[in-house]
Amino acid sequence: MTDVWSFLFLNGEFAPRSSILDGLTLEQVAARPGEAPHSIYEELWHTMDWQKIVLERDETAIKHWEENVSFPPSPAPESEATWQALVDSFLALSERAVELAQDQAWLETEEGADNPGFTWRNALEQLAVHNAYHLGKIVSLRQVLGCWTPRPKRDGSQ
Repeated sequence: MTDVWSFLFLNGEFAPRSSILDGLTLEQVAARPGEAPHSIYEELWHTMDWQKIVLERDETAIKHWEENVSFPPSPAPESEATWQALVDSFLALSERAVELAQDQAWLETEEGADNPGFTWRNALEQLAVHNAYHLGKIVSLRQVLGCWTPRPKRDGSQ
């Protein structure tokens, strides 16, 4: 059986996360088709910022959220390298979540003093839901932009 945390963070239920973020041009990641409020870049930037808050307690990311800056100032990354670094960081931190979750004792410890009774398991479950929501938005944007080709499931179906 597949590890539930790998399933939630890397490759389960829908397309592998790396596939969702692969093969995009700068033009595609910056586009806001129709009435879309955010670009693919903005969606991933937001998702990565939240992952850094939950998993790393990243002070810069926390400051963004405290200042109500939950999306970047521009719909486009500065360069291809900026986009690729964001993708790589998101995937690496997703893998880190899976690694951390292998420690059952850690999962059951309280996540922080601010939320008594709220465990790291709870935090990871909420993070997985948040990621899935925004990755779903990225797939929708790719569909509208015409740059999404669903990959067959392991059993050959769509």
